[in-house]
Amino acid sequence: MRRTMHSMLMLTAVVCLISAIPITDDIRQYPECKYCGMDRQKFGFSRMLLRYDDGTTVPTCSIHCTGIDLALNPHKGVLVSLVGDYNSRALLDAEKAFWVLGGDKMGVMSIRGKWAFGGRKDAERFIKEHGGAIVSYDEVMKATFEDMYEILR
Repeated sequence: MRRTMHSMLMLTAVVCLISAIPITDDIRQYPECKYCGMDRQKFGFSRMLLRYDDGTTVPTCSIHCTGIDLALNPHKGVLVSLVGDYNSRALLDAEKAFWVLGGDKMGVMSIRGKWAFGGRKDAERFIKEHGGAIVSYDEVMKATFEDMYEILR
């Protein structure tokens, strides 16, 4: 019992340390999307980076390819989900970003656009110019899977 408790504490500490390691220069470290091979620098405004609780990191070009990875790995826990800011290309916490769904700009790997912004005003400015609506990360992820289904129909 004591050994099991000690092992669990050690595992928890390792997971916490892994998740605390900052992600810097992700494009140089992961230049291509794991699923489609697209250039993550060219698509820096839509790229994503997942870090799972088993320590693996998954680089993608878009929320579409991120959705593929999430569908293939339902047994893994997501520690960090990052997305490129549409304007600055800086990585943001995908769950805290202001997502714009839809509008007249075609998405990356999907017809319906899904764009992340670090600030609400930036998202609203985009909507004034291109249309769409501000949605949560959960809503944009649901739309990602709906769009995948539509492609298959």
